[in-house]
Amino acid sequence: MLDRDGFRPNVGIILLNQRSQVFWGKRIRTHSWQFPQGGIDRGENPEQAMFRELHEEVGLHPQHVQVLARTRDWLRYEVPDRFIRRDARGHYKGQKQIWFLLQLVGHDWDLNLRATNHPEFDAWRWNDYWVPLDVVVEFKRGVYEMALTELSRFVPRCEFRFDARPEQRNRYLRGGLHQRDLLAGQPAESASFLAGGGIPSCASRPGVPFELPPGATFEPDPQTSFGLDAPTKKA
Repeated sequence: MLDRDGFRPNVGIILLNQRSQVFWGKRIRTHSWQFPQGGIDRGENPEQAMFRELHEEVGLHPQHVQVLARTRDWLRYEVPDRFIRRDARGHYKGQKQIWFLLQLVGHDWDLNLRATNHPEFDAWRWNDYWVPLDVVVEFKRGVYEMALTELSRFVPRCEFRFDARPEQRNRYLRGGLHQRDLLAGQPAESASFLAGGGIPSCASRPGVPFELPPGATFEPDPQTSFGLDAPTKKA
């Protein structure tokens, strides 16, 4: 189902845990990482498609999440010809997406990468909100930056992490969101702490077991302490 400009309607999902880290999935049999996403079927609205894709790709149901926000308009990216089937060239240009920001209210072990017979991911981890764009396929990076920037103001503030290192800000934000934007709306003491290079985060919950969904592997983010002080169990 394409619109008159050759873009297929699609949804993207940014899923937060209780620390406001995001679900980061490794595409099956590749070295690229991405957020869950998928096409909108005929007769579906974006929210219905989002819940369907949420279950198909990560095994979650509506009761496992809370919808925090969605992008106001469609965000578009074009797909290079080499990634388009030959019989679709000239008709299909790319994707137009509505992005949803979700809060996980269930547990890590509710995630299941093998909820269907056609899994999209073979590994996952929780990552800081500003994901490393250099591991995302190049033609999607602009949309990721726009979606993360637009939805960042809906991220629970007490959980928001900010990497103060200039090289990391440039790598993740690539000029799209600056420190002044991150400080806007923060309490005075938080803004001062952030401006000074601090990295606030809510305390982890010691003793809470961390379990992986069936078939998943977990790769702790070396920039955070998550996963380093909690037991892990492979399926």
